[in-house]
Amino acid sequence: MWPAALSRLFRRRIVYIVLVVVLLVTGFGHLFDQDTFAGLHYDEYVVQRTRPLLWTQQLLAPEEQLNRTRGDPEARCRNSVQGRRLVADERGFVCRRKEVLPNGCCNTELPNIGYYSCRTCNATTHCCGLYEYCVSCCLHPGQQPLLERVLRSPNTPKYTFASVTDHFELCLVKCRTNSHSVAHENKYRDPAAKHCYGLTEAHESQRDVAPKGASAS
Repeated sequence: MWPAALSRLFRRRIVYIVLVVVLLVTGFGHLFDQDTFAGLHYDEYVVQRTRPLLWTQQLLAPEEQLNRTRGDPEARCRNSVQGRRLVADERGFVCRRKEVLPNGCCNTELPNIGYYSCRTCNATTHCCGLYEYCVSCCLHPGQQPLLERVLRSPNTPKYTFASVTDHFELCLVKCRTNSHSVAHENKYRDPAAKHCYGLTEAHESQRDVAPKGASAS
């Protein structure tokens, strides 16, 4: 009698366990349904800035720009860091790496120091051959309207620029080589001008592979 009752109870519990497992598997299957995630795109998320971007508001002559830092012994400059030969500092100066002072600023007492220099840059495409000149040219206060259009453009990946705080950081990010300046993933459209600070558009091959419902970038 007892063995038979235990056997029935055991079989009943097995049935309950199987039912619970089936329900769990079904529930997780719906949760991770590929069709659910296939419809999600970056464009469905709104990336918003937490504070206004600080622009270089005033175009100063090189001498005036120097006077702002010369009288401050604690003055420090952020700069582009990465270049082997050239460096662009946040004031808009471009110099050789060996001409950078300990405070990070270009030594503007030396000759041939560029200031808001667009050397190697194409004024039509807004693309430059050298990263440091792209940053320097981008920092010119007169570029603000163009950069504002870049930020508003639907082709601009908003999440890329969401963390920048000022004009200098925006130029550092924008001038880095990105998909907009390449034709086929690893081939530049213009090898002589691959760093762009202005509005750019994806190549046709990149637009073709964009996910359905997502804008080309």
